[in-house]
Amino acid sequence: MALPLSLLAGRVWVDPEVTPNAIVILAQLRLPRALLAIIVGAGLGAAGAAMQGYLRNPLADPGLFGIAPGAALGAVIALYLGISSALLLPAFALVGGSGAMALLALIAGRTASPAHGIALFTLAGMMIASLAGALTSLAISLAPNAFAMSSIVTWLMGALTDRSWQDVSIAAPLTLAGVALLWAAGRALDALTLGEVAARSLGVDPRRVRWLMVVGTGLTVGSGVAVAGIIGFVGLIVPHLVRPLTDRRPSSLIVPSALAGALLVLVADMIVRVLPLVTELRLGIALSLIGAPFFLWLLLRMRRGLA
Repeated sequence: MALPLSLLAGRVWVDPEVTPNAIVILAQLRLPRALLAIIVGAGLGAAGAAMQGYLRNPLADPGLFGIAPGAALGAVIALYLGISSALLLPAFALVGGSGAMALLALIAGRTASPAHGIALFTLAGMMIASLAGALTSLAISLAPNAFAMSSIVTWLMGALTDRSWQDVSIAAPLTLAGVALLWAAGRALDALTLGEVAARSLGVDPRRVRWLMVVGTGLTVGSGVAVAGIIGFVGLIVPHLVRPLTDRRPSSLIVPSALAGALLVLVADMIVRVLPLVTELRLGIALSLIGAPFFLWLLLRMRRGLA
């Protein structure tokens, strides 16, 4: 239901009757944008569910690993250099995300200590995110001209405007591969809810799980940032929405979270297209306006639970 409605909705509503103009709008503009919303949302939802299970933290978010800021930094470098082609901009973002992913694996992927594995993994991700954020701010402050600065800031807000089938062909295989890796780690994540020592006794190799998480999250988040910019809070919100509908095991959350994430981003993108504003509200801003109050509600609920 949401997908057909998304194809028709916008500043100009498309008449369902088949006309040459309608076919062009649907096939070249609306359909790739809707499919990208589904792909990006699915990747972020699955990554959020897997990360919350791995870190055993309901407030964990894919941006915590530093892969999203790393991908954003790659795109910002491209814009700083005046590169904005439909192929090179995502390529730079993927290189940035892959670099952050490799650095995370280098720092935390070799740890054999059950007591320090997850802690080092989290701290390394936070360090990479902080470094990438600082370099992104530096690029903005040193932008060679106002146009480059505007392009960087606008891209960082996150949006699916003017995306094409080329973007779909970039994001779809990478996201599918990433979700598959996260799903493959599901059983091990179930065991890790008992603690790393107990998981080892059940035959789980924490280092293998870390690698699956690094690569799976890197592919899903990196490809999403590469084609859409920074889309926040999806990985945080979605697992909490679907958790009451499942048995709460991480393995049973990954696929439902991917589906719910796809629906959330698709509906949010449809809403920003029909809002009666002078310019289209950026998708990243809209989801942040939804996600920030939800995050506050989670914090208040956790505080009441600890009281």
